[in-house]
Amino acid sequence: MNESNILQAEHSLKNLFESFYNISEVRLTPIVGSGSDRLYFRMSADNLSCIGTYVPDAAEGRCFVELAKGFLMQGKAVPEIYAVSPDYHCYLQEDLGDKSLFSLLNAPCFEALVKETLIRLASLQKTPENIWRPVCVNKDFSQRQILWDLNYFKYEYVKPRNVVFDEDRLEDDFESLAKKLEGISDEFCGFMMRDCQSRNVMVTDDGPVFIDFQGGRKGPALYDAVSFLWQARAGLSDDFRKSMLEFYCMSYCDGDLEKKDEMLSALNEMVLFRTLQVLGAYGFRGLVQQKSHFLLSIPGALANLRALLCQGVLEGFPELKKVSEALVSDPMFEVSESTGGLTVEIFSFSYKKGYPQDLSGNGGGFVFDCRALHNPGRYKEYRQLTGRDRAVIEYLEKRGEVQPFLKSVWSLTDAAIERYLHRGFSHIQISFGCTGGQHRSVYSAEHTAAHVRATFPEANVRVVHREHPSADK
Repeated sequence: MNESNILQAEHSLKNLFESFYNISEVRLTPIVGSGSDRLYFRMSADNLSCIGTYVPDAAEGRCFVELAKGFLMQGKAVPEIYAVSPDYHCYLQEDLGDKSLFSLLNAPCFEALVKETLIRLASLQKTPENIWRPVCVNKDFSQRQILWDLNYFKYEYVKPRNVVFDEDRLEDDFESLAKKLEGISDEFCGFMMRDCQSRNVMVTDDGPVFIDFQGGRKGPALYDAVSFLWQARAGLSDDFRKSMLEFYCMSYCDGDLEKKDEMLSALNEMVLFRTLQVLGAYGFRGLVQQKSHFLLSIPGALANLRALLCQGVLEGFPELKKVSEALVSDPMFEVSESTGGLTVEIFSFSYKKGYPQDLSGNGGGFVFDCRALHNPGRYKEYRQLTGRDRAVIEYLEKRGEVQPFLKSVWSLTDAAIERYLHRGFSHIQISFGCTGGQHRSVYSAEHTAAHVRATFPEANVRVVHREHPSADK
């Protein structure tokens, strides 16, 4: 959304606030969102405070407002809506504070809050259909929607990662998975929130409150519980997930053990589906749109996929298993065990395939262009080699260009690393790019890593050759 549209959104929200409260002076403080185009502001004047929301899609705005009103009348845990613009682009809602359930992951009260959230989730999902059905803008969970999400995963994540696969066989696996999920009994379907995760649960003095349900529709209740407990960045343990899932299902099934077991019969397929679905979203929002929250979520989602592979969940989906094995081996998203202190992450890459992603949330660090150096890849004898091979190393060093280049690079990076160590920072990224990401950039990354290890032995050094992961070995 451009600056002009943001200013217009602020103006519209101010008018709505001033009209509703009859106050002429209001302060707006932006609240950072994540994936959507909605804009959020904390709006305050005198002793009043509320959350002002601007929604570009009026139908989405109307859906949220009407759902919130309906759920609130049923006593469900949702925010109160105070005022709405006639066109539904703007509305004022209850200010629930800044404490999300995600922010309390390591708090002693976390387990108790999760249980209360799951109780309230089951209650919300079982709201009578006549309350929410008339205002939902999304069609019911179905095979068509499942296949849309699976193909979103294929086009926005698998193909951009350059995984080789048989498309017909992969579609066969998608159809098998969709058929299994579509067969979930209607007894275990209700209002499906669609994006139930701990970031969308605010913790108030009155307990957890859900704030994101405009994507809701009729669908399997288990989907929301899986979305919540398998949230990639939450990183909950398997034992905790299983325990909380049992608790949730018993709550949803009113303590009926037989129904609980039936509800869980499609658990593995649901976890697999949700994992693939979020990887599609992370591919688009993170790799394409460069939104850091989604980039930082990719390693956690791949960890969930890796666990499903280990558990044998993909045995009935041979081509999808092959694709998944390739994805979880992707060195770009390898997460090394943190040993504390400063990690210096050094990349080689091809400019043709874009800049390396920064998964630390710090913004990318240094990027150096090696393309002014003479390219060994122009000559047949070096084309199958990389910058780690002796012949390429000798070629580059004999020309005498690479040494002054790296000397200049190190004069910049050494000063930054020294300062980062002094200030207690945890991460810095240094990237070298060339045409193919194979010769000059690999050489530069390797020699920079050796230099950093020798100069700063207290730093943790990690090297990633993005286009030629075999060179990592």
